[in-house]
Amino acid sequence: MLLCFAVDKCAVSPTGDRLYITNWYHDKLLTLARDGTLLATYSDPARVWPRGLHVTPAGQVLVCGWGSHTVLQVGWEGKSKLANLATQEDGVRRPSSVCYSSTTSSIIVGQDDSNNILVFRVE
Repeated sequence: MLLCFAVDKCAVSPTGDRLYITNWYHDKLLTLARDGTLLATYSDPARVWPRGLHVTPAGQVLVCGWGSHTVLQVGWEGKSKLANLATQEDGVRRPSSVCYSSTTSSIIVGQDDSNNILVFRVE
């Protein structure tokens, strides 16, 4: 049964073989094959409520944890969290969009609770 809240954000892997979908309503990140086959489902026990999503040119999957006030890196296979890249201690509050800029080597985060855009330099 497909609900109207099934897809929040989506992004495609650099090779085009995977589609990542955030499902905020069900607190999941879904990874699909190009033909729509479900490859993986990720749900964090910390109630992340995934919103924004971005796949870098190198294939790194970045997810906004709206409920956990974090920006996560999830493995390319979509099965596990690799790292918290930014947290509430860094000023993240209800992140809803994320993007990686290879020009500036930074992660740009938009937030629901403010008019602030956060920029984090990464190595």
